[in-house]
Amino acid sequence: MKEGRMTMRRTLRTLIERKAGVVVPGAYDAVSARLVERAGFPAVYMTGYGTSASRLGLPDLGFAGLAEMADHARNLAAAVGIPLIADADTGYGNALSVRRTVRTYEAAGVAALHIEDQVAPKRCGHLSGHQIVPRAEFAGKIRAAVEARTDPDLLVIARTDAISAESFDEALRRGEAAAQAGADMLFIEAPRSEMEVARVAAAFETPLLYNYAPGGRSPLLPFPRLRDLGYAIIILPVDTLFVAVKAIADFLGEVKAGDDVLRLADRYARFQDFNELIGVTDQLRLAERYSGST
Repeated sequence: MKEGRMTMRRTLRTLIERKAGVVVPGAYDAVSARLVERAGFPAVYMTGYGTSASRLGLPDLGFAGLAEMADHARNLAAAVGIPLIADADTGYGNALSVRRTVRTYEAAGVAALHIEDQVAPKRCGHLSGHQIVPRAEFAGKIRAAVEARTDPDLLVIARTDAISAESFDEALRRGEAAAQAGADMLFIEAPRSEMEVARVAAAFETPLLYNYAPGGRSPLLPFPRLRDLGYAIIILPVDTLFVAVKAIADFLGEVKAGDDVLRLADRYARFQDFNELIGVTDQLRLAERYSGST
């Protein structure tokens, strides 16, 4: 298992070095992660927003701590055979805490994690009211993350929310400081216009991640445009969650209004297909193997 995780990390590192705008959908649980893999995407993203929403029913305002986030990452990483990029929020404390976070996430099997420069408790990058730690402190946390990993192919992604909290130029300065601290990828959160998106791309040689957040502050440019600009990864952080919530809400509304489910049969995944997705046949085969029966 350890060798497999290391191979996936090398695979992801190779992908980002190409700067080819790889689309990486988000997953909010293990089933959605498996659906991402089944659809043929080369990697999956664990959203902090979706983790807080699906596990706690709470907004992304720092309610999910290291233990909950790492446990969620462990479950998602174990459910799929593709690299997992995971949200690690602020690293859950100072630089020393970041070291523990990196070791914990690495043991959970993630291929990459991103750490941001917000003051705890953090908040979703597309909300208002951000506060950020001093630039030197942020750089120190990234350096701590890089030095804490035991697998050099574990990707450390540095995210800054300075555009919202301070200024676009400060975000560029923080990106440069993070790159100098050893970050493998930069995540300049929430550029407000296509011009800012292009300026970010032109400013760095370090691979870049673009947060393609529906309803957020950044423009949802066509994927080919982001590839032309040289972005390495395009995450779709909450799309699967939002699609699932709408489908479930519509279904429940129609059940309540019509007092019937039989006419909604086309909304269901087939029992056999769902069992295949979660590996029922494989698990039953193993159970038979270990039962001692012939």
